[in-house]
Amino acid sequence: MGLFSNIQGAASAVTRGKRPSIDQPGGPGSGPTDGPPPPGEDDETSVLDQEQGNIILAMISQLRPGMDLQKVSFPTFVLEPRSMLERITDFMSHPELVFGAENIPDAEERFVQVLSYYLSGWHIKPKGVKKPYNPVLGEIFRCRYEYPDGTKGFYIAEQVSHHPPISAYFYISPHNKVRIAGELRPKSRFLGNSVATMMEGENRVLLMGRPDDGEYVLGLPNMFARGILFGTMILELGDTTMCKNDATGMSCAVEFKTKGWMGGQYNVITGKIKKGGATEIGSIDGRWSHQLDYKDSRNGKQRVLFNANQQKKSMVQKQVAPESEQEPNESRRLWSKLTAAIANKDMEAAQAAKAEVEESQRALARERETKGIVHKQRFFELRNGLWQAKIDMLEDPDEMIAAVEKWMWAPPPQD
Repeated sequence: MGLFSNIQGAASAVTRGKRPSIDQPGGPGSGPTDGPPPPGEDDETSVLDQEQGNIILAMISQLRPGMDLQKVSFPTFVLEPRSMLERITDFMSHPELVFGAENIPDAEERFVQVLSYYLSGWHIKPKGVKKPYNPVLGEIFRCRYEYPDGTKGFYIAEQVSHHPPISAYFYISPHNKVRIAGELRPKSRFLGNSVATMMEGENRVLLMGRPDDGEYVLGLPNMFARGILFGTMILELGDTTMCKNDATGMSCAVEFKTKGWMGGQYNVITGKIKKGGATEIGSIDGRWSHQLDYKDSRNGKQRVLFNANQQKKSMVQKQVAPESEQEPNESRRLWSKLTAAIANKDMEAAQAAKAEVEESQRALARERETKGIVHKQRFFELRNGLWQAKIDMLEDPDEMIAAVEKWMWAPPPQD
């Protein structure tokens, strides 16, 4: 009863228009204490108003600690106005950090460059706690990039499974000799004052100019939405994730640290880069939202690995077709009514738009079941236990670009 007494008391206080402060020891369900955020952290946090608190209270009544949240309908005010399939593009925001890495003769330095790319995508996030739309089965998102030197990049993602939810994605920049593929398999749990999303899946980076390196496999940290009942609402990354390249023997256990109750900072990262599992090559530390530094253990030299403020200036914006030219199952068109309602702060219209998409998907699922139809993935297929793009790799960059454009924007198959 202790936890739920606190939950009920906290939720009741929320409905009275205030955010209560409850002293509890730290732990998986704990988060920052109530009160104003430290200097420089105000963009990280948010606080509910009374109407939002009422909705949270209604949602909380559905929950029990440890409960799987896949079937829980979240209120629209906590939604980030884009699909998870589009949110994954955050990791393609700084590919320049890995462009040309195949020309670095030192395997250790190549690994550090790939690691800098991996750590560069986390700083792009909305204020406070926002959750992207859950993609529906068969939903796709596709875009292209045009870089200052005239080279191009292409990205496509597809929701290949709904139960369990799996998002598969593929990025390639042929002239820059970089290919990135991966999948997300999120699993959410209610922890009392927090919601934890266990981010199963991985990023797989291939430097096409260094085929002998094979893939760089980059794990994903877990996400914690703190303070949903009491305290300040904030999204944190936590736990240790492994990044490795088996061919070169390089690895790094990256620890995403959560802020403690008694002090510390948000968004801290530390990690030891090793070769062969034992020899320390260097270390990384800093904050993924601000700056990360790399120290070479071999010579003691330290340098900036990534600076969020500086790198933001060089971000290349993705190019997405207008909604009028998109297919009905493309993310922006599919969720357009919900996105518009959120922009207009019309919660009632947002709930209706969200329900419309969800009910449409349930109707399609019933139809498939009635007719005995098995859903077929369009752009990805399961090979060797991994969701991989249905496209052959070509050595000539121009031929590869032509093949990618034909594949990504081909007319949808006819049933």
